[in-house]
Amino acid sequence: MKDYFPSVEWLKRYNKMDFKGDMIAGIIVAIMLIPQAMAYAMLAGLPPVIGLYASTIPLVIYALLGSSRQLAVGPVAMVSLLVYSGVSTLAEPGSDQFVSYALLLTLMVGVIQLVLGLFKLGFLVNFVSHAVISGFTSAAAIIIGLSQLKNLLGIELPSKGNVVVLLSEAAMKITEIHIATLVLGLLSIGILIVFKKFVPKIPGPLVVVVVTSLAVYFLNLESQGVSIVGEVPSGVPAFSLPAFSWESIQALLPVALTIAFVGFMESVAVAKAIAAKEGYKVNSNQELNGLGAANIVGSFFSAYPVTGGFSRSAVNYQAGARTGMATIFTAVLIVLTLLFFTEWFYYLPQAALAAIIMVAVYGLIDVKEAVHLFKVKRIDGWTLTVTFFATLLTTIETGIIVGVVFSLVVFIWRSAYPHVAELGYVEEEGVYRNIKRYPHAKTYPNRIIFRVDAALYFANIAFLEEQLNKLTHEKSETTQIILDFSSVNDMDAVAIDELDRIMQDYDRYGVEIIIANMKGPVKDLVKKAGWQQKYHDRIQYMSISQCL
Repeated sequence: MKDYFPSVEWLKRYNKMDFKGDMIAGIIVAIMLIPQAMAYAMLAGLPPVIGLYASTIPLVIYALLGSSRQLAVGPVAMVSLLVYSGVSTLAEPGSDQFVSYALLLTLMVGVIQLVLGLFKLGFLVNFVSHAVISGFTSAAAIIIGLSQLKNLLGIELPSKGNVVVLLSEAAMKITEIHIATLVLGLLSIGILIVFKKFVPKIPGPLVVVVVTSLAVYFLNLESQGVSIVGEVPSGVPAFSLPAFSWESIQALLPVALTIAFVGFMESVAVAKAIAAKEGYKVNSNQELNGLGAANIVGSFFSAYPVTGGFSRSAVNYQAGARTGMATIFTAVLIVLTLLFFTEWFYYLPQAALAAIIMVAVYGLIDVKEAVHLFKVKRIDGWTLTVTFFATLLTTIETGIIVGVVFSLVVFIWRSAYPHVAELGYVEEEGVYRNIKRYPHAKTYPNRIIFRVDAALYFANIAFLEEQLNKLTHEKSETTQIILDFSSVNDMDAVAIDELDRIMQDYDRYGVEIIIANMKGPVKDLVKKAGWQQKYHDRIQYMSISQCL
């Protein structure tokens, strides 16, 4: 039970202190989540109430199955944008068909995540580098922010197209800006920034909802052209099955895979950060199980895809959440809102929701990380940059695919051209080191000591041969090459056969290749290739010193 229901562990030890912390955190997160959920649903091209639906049943399911005790699950900006991007190609945003596709997408995301979790394939996300995620997240944050310009300015802008098209369209329609809408939007942004900086304990989004709704109501701004949310259906979502069709599944599969991976990575990153502070471990595969089950069940109750959010999880933790019960409290409060308070949102201006989205995603633009990566490892900085611009100038799905492919090409390039070094003896330290870093290191007449710092396989063995040829050409008097294998952890069959050929070729030119510091697993492999009989005297050395 503990393996698949981690909640059993904290439920057994639940006490009054846990209840108090969870209840307070649950209330605070619910107050924060209500306007956010509506705003993110609007970003996804869905009716605002769908965001509230996604903040009920899925939260309870995750609380029971997830391994994080403080993760606040629900709608998030990144996933909302992906939903809009993927589904808008099949149906008009806001239409019944669009909602139907979104619910099917939720089910698909859940199934993908659950399958990955049950088969313990969570490690696959490790192939998406941090540089790719950072570049993708920063670009997506800009796209999300700019997508709300139409609601902030009160003008019609294209729903599709890259940021260049969007900005150029906005510039051409600058004279059409609806002043009352813009004032409400800027007022909302100002309130959010002030409350976040100076009064962080009071949820800024709630203040924005109250202030702007009252402004619309008392100033009759609706009749002056300010777009409002309008009627929000009351009541909890009824059970229903998403509409199935193989054509729809095939069309939605790419974005479903993207959401499954991106949502999981966003969730597990914040979950692990909080767990480290609290001294417990988060199980990545169980996180996939929890998120997958939450999305599967949610799809039957009119929810769109959910995952763990950075800001809400931080608020949940700081507010005193001790277990998953805090998330259940949040879900219960959202249900009460759906039952009794939906009419309160009638006069809520869409400009306020746009402001909530813009301020929320601003923190996702990570310039410091780009500077840091270029400073530490330039190629990682370029990986971030390529992903950023690919996402910004094409589509978000294309952007992350380009980033992943580029990072894998970089990985293959690194492994095909590993670090190698000619070594010399540093007498004062009693060690052998790279002569480029230690120019005073002692070298030996007629001998080359050479180290390769990588596993050898079919793609890099030619590089090793090339480097050896280059060195022996420069030092034509060489009669012996000592290969330091201290950093070689593995070899494939092709590399073993090629190295065998290289050794034989050098033998014909009167140059003997011997190997020192060969590790046990590598020695086992070369023994199977018959090296024990052929090169016994050349591969037995435990250190470079024994070769001299």
